[in-house]
Amino acid sequence: MEEIIHFDKQLLLAVNGSDSVFLDYVVLMLTNAKTWIPLYLGLFYVVVKTHGRNLREILLILAAAGLCVLLAGTIDDTIVKPLVARWRPTHDPEIGALVDVVNGYRGGNYGFFSAHASNTFSIAMFFSLLMRHRLFVCFMVAWSLINCWTRLYLGVHYPGDITVGLLWGALVGFSVYRLYCRFTIPCRYDMRRLWVPMTILLLTILCALIQGGVRAWLLA
Repeated sequence: MEEIIHFDKQLLLAVNGSDSVFLDYVVLMLTNAKTWIPLYLGLFYVVVKTHGRNLREILLILAAAGLCVLLAGTIDDTIVKPLVARWRPTHDPEIGALVDVVNGYRGGNYGFFSAHASNTFSIAMFFSLLMRHRLFVCFMVAWSLINCWTRLYLGVHYPGDITVGLLWGALVGFSVYRLYCRFTIPCRYDMRRLWVPMTILLLTILCALIQGGVRAWLLA
């Protein structure tokens, strides 16, 4: 176990941070939950357009998504992190001084496991099972992994924190979907509508890249 923990720390130091102001700003944008509000609205748009006036179905999906966040992130932040009490890399007495910190951002004291990883992957898993289109699944998984990468870049989670978060998120998303299926029969989603959240995802990343470039140019 000590060897695994040591490897986890060395791996984090290998992928954490950079000397790029451009990347620093891009990562700070992408790791912010508010950045992804348009994506959530895009998913909501697909649900509403698919189910029309079936308010029960819409509310059921919203409740399922909320349950994903509750089980994946809220339980982690309120119960698991304080109970396990594993230091974030930025607060770890052993390697904290070696971690590349961006704009003074260090996060809370404890980091096991990653709520960013569990939250995003539970949502990605639930909506992937719900909408069942291969390209859409790839986009949702990529979105979750981008969020995970930002946490490693910022040095606020170890790879082990991310891995456990992804596993827990997958379990939560799958379990919530199975629970959802007990109350209704999932329908077929039109791929043409799924281009809305996928396009929003791409535009969000593009905006972050453009703003990062402008920021780097202004500070050059």
